[in-house]
Amino acid sequence: MDERTQRYDAIILGAGAAGLMAAARAGQRGRRVLVIERADRVGKKILISGGGRCNFTNLGAGPANYLSSNPHFAKSALARYTARDFLEMVERHGIAWHEKTLGQLFCDRSAQQIVDMLLEECARARDFGGEVAIRCGEQIESVEPGFAVTTQSGRHTAPALVIATGGPSIPKMGATGFAYDLARQFGLKIVEPRPALVPLTLGGEEVLFREISGVSAPVVASAGPKGKQASFPEAALFTHRGLSGPAILQASSYWRPGETVTVNFLPGEAPDWLLGLKRANPRLTLRAVLRERLPQRLADILADRIGLTSELGNLPDKALAEAEKRLAAWQFTPNGSEGYAKAEVTVGGIATSELSSKTMESRRVPGLYAIGEAVDVTGWLGGYNFQWAWASGVAAGDAL
Repeated sequence: MDERTQRYDAIILGAGAAGLMAAARAGQRGRRVLVIERADRVGKKILISGGGRCNFTNLGAGPANYLSSNPHFAKSALARYTARDFLEMVERHGIAWHEKTLGQLFCDRSAQQIVDMLLEECARARDFGGEVAIRCGEQIESVEPGFAVTTQSGRHTAPALVIATGGPSIPKMGATGFAYDLARQFGLKIVEPRPALVPLTLGGEEVLFREISGVSAPVVASAGPKGKQASFPEAALFTHRGLSGPAILQASSYWRPGETVTVNFLPGEAPDWLLGLKRANPRLTLRAVLRERLPQRLADILADRIGLTSELGNLPDKALAEAEKRLAAWQFTPNGSEGYAKAEVTVGGIATSELSSKTMESRRVPGLYAIGEAVDVTGWLGGYNFQWAWASGVAAGDAL
């Protein structure tokens, strides 16, 4: 055999969260694994996540927290490798962590600890008679059936190939649509990808809201088809381009161009609260009421748009009921999003109908696997996408 041709039990394309997890699991099952990474170092997306502290999982992660053309697909992997399972590994490696809101877990110190942990788990393969070799800075020149992967360093062959190269979100980190091109090469279907967990842009009359750039407030943001809307009670942030903040990023995954995003600016208020205020304090104005409850600049722009300037006692109940209704379901019609450049993840990807939910292996190409963000499974903001990476990586790694 040519010394530039090396044979492995499995080749994993991509040294991100899912790829490293799959490599560690397969290596610890005695497999000889090659991980090929285009970037100059592993785990780049891990390192920037959570403000550099890596929101590595979510204690509440379950199938309901994921978008997919088949909402049942993720159930098997998520049930077999849970957030608690990953947390056990984090603690075994002595990594201090803390919980933020809504079950989000972060490293106390640095995201680098998660990368180091995964590399140590890969190195442990030697204790089980396996091996994990990781090659960074490798440009893939070709992938042939069977499987043979050619890079500038040579030709590498294996009976199993794992696509773990992610989606096209955050291209400055080196993200591309390579996973989809490779899947199509092998005849696998793709669910049309689009940016997710992404800020939305405003135009037309709504451009006025850009004037309050930097203002944020706790809201409930909702998006999606009528009757199937998803709602998120978190902060919304107005930007110089439109809308952002956790609530908007969450809603963006369900939003489609031409649709609206509904924002409840006062989710804590009881029904008929404005009418109650009219009875209790008729000399108040709507502007004064909103300023007590919201940041002043936001209160002023909402009051101006509603246009009720008289004291509450001088306003008809019907007008107040309409104002209350509007504040609880303010309709924004974004003219777009900030695209893959600002998207944290991608909705869509390799169709789940092509894969086994137990092993992540292709139904039509034996030995071909797809995991992580490359697959049409997209989590909410808050550690859910990492949990899918870990769970799908384990599912494939245990099958290799």
